[in-house]
Amino acid sequence: MVFKRLMKAMGVGGPSVETVLANANCRPGGQLEGRIQVLGGDHQVDIDHVALGLVTRVEVESGDNDYDTTQEFHRQQVTGAFRLEPGQRYDLPFRFDVPWETPVTELYGQHLHGMTMGLRTELEVARAVDKGDLDAVSVHPLPAQERLLDALLRLGFRFARADVERGHIYGVRQTLPFYQEIEFNPAPQYARSINQLEVTFIADAQQMQVVLEVDKRGGVFTEGRDAFGRFTVDHATADRTDWTAELDNWLRQSLTRRGLFS
Repeated sequence: MVFKRLMKAMGVGGPSVETVLANANCRPGGQLEGRIQVLGGDHQVDIDHVALGLVTRVEVESGDNDYDTTQEFHRQQVTGAFRLEPGQRYDLPFRFDVPWETPVTELYGQHLHGMTMGLRTELEVARAVDKGDLDAVSVHPLPAQERLLDALLRLGFRFARADVERGHIYGVRQTLPFYQEIEFNPAPQYARSINQLEVTFIADAQQMQVVLEVDKRGGVFTEGRDAFGRFTVDHATADRTDWTAELDNWLRQSLTRRGLFS
């Protein structure tokens, strides 16, 4: 009897949890649907709650020490308290809202190198939290985001990597504590002027803010500095603009003003 109480206190023979997604693919502003299966162990337990959290890997700059951390950035409680009998199965259907600012992980069927995204299931029993399942999630770009990324590819830019950085971009309306940077190697016509182009999307239900950052090439006596561009795109009218021409024009003007392109 003492041994059984000890094993119970250690969580041995307790409930297990499994999350099954109907579809692991989604877009920012959309939903993930599925069900959570909670299976009772060999003794009765009182479940405090079951919750879901969307998590991603975030790069943190801290002085001279940079490090990666896993951060939960959106959370929904699926159910409140209930009692789970030994061997009892409890099915919990859910619809999980995906925030509009969620980073993109896929482009044209290809995973963006450097990106991770997962839906984590949390089960709390007697004030002991079990993180349970972690299911990989694929986040595809919004149509407006896809149009701009496609325009860069048409210009000859080549995808390099993507990451998520903790912090806020000055002058941009932002609700999450981080932002995504999608990095491209320069198109041939810009290769003598810039090292890299970084694109950030901050979206909401009506529009998205687009931030372009150019990592310029430094000369023998000059240091490369970043040039920024920022504009807003309405989801409803994004398909009415020739983004290939617009982005090409902005890059040429920005670099020409700085004497880096002629």
